[in-house]
Amino acid sequence: MTDPGSCGIPGGQYPSDCEVLEGLRKRAMSRQSQEERSYAWRACLSRAKEIRLLLLDVDGVLTDGSIVYGNSGTELKAFNIKDGFGIRLLRESGVEVGIITARRSEAVERRAQDLKLAHLYQGVGNKIEAFSEILAAQKLTSQQVAYMGDDWLDLPLLTRVGLAVTVADAVAEVKAVAHYVTRQAGGRGAVRELCELIIEANGQQEKLLERYLR
Repeated sequence: MTDPGSCGIPGGQYPSDCEVLEGLRKRAMSRQSQEERSYAWRACLSRAKEIRLLLLDVDGVLTDGSIVYGNSGTELKAFNIKDGFGIRLLRESGVEVGIITARRSEAVERRAQDLKLAHLYQGVGNKIEAFSEILAAQKLTSQQVAYMGDDWLDLPLLTRVGLAVTVADAVAEVKAVAHYVTRQAGGRGAVRELCELIIEANGQQEKLLERYLR
């Protein structure tokens, strides 16, 4: 009879960390090759490799675009935990993350603090001005920046950055200029998908995974 604690390994031995990592790697690559590694994904790897900063819109990207008002008039937003963890992984890989949004919300400020984002610009009427300010402060070129947006207000930035990305449920005009359209909708893992693209392009996927097996 197999020892329930042996995981089916002969002799009742647990698999080593290396064996676990290899198993996870093979499973992940199998999933990615079947579900995520589209031609568009592969075509964007060279662009993604240059990215040192990811900038995000909020409504329709980090959220599903819904706006809920509490009884006191407070604006409420729901964020996806997978997106948050993707941002954390991206930051651990050496790529900073920031937000540029036309609206202003305390919930967004709290989320930015929780995720330790490098830049937060709210209530921005002209996103290009904020973008130019960030480039100058960080000494980056536009080709080293990725931006994810979903609507017309995002078009000026999307047409200037090195990697322009939008979500599955973006408007048609935005999809037309994006280098990559995620399989996931806004607020439903789209940001995590983009983070994984940049992480893979920089060859950091297995290194990051190893940290979480210790």
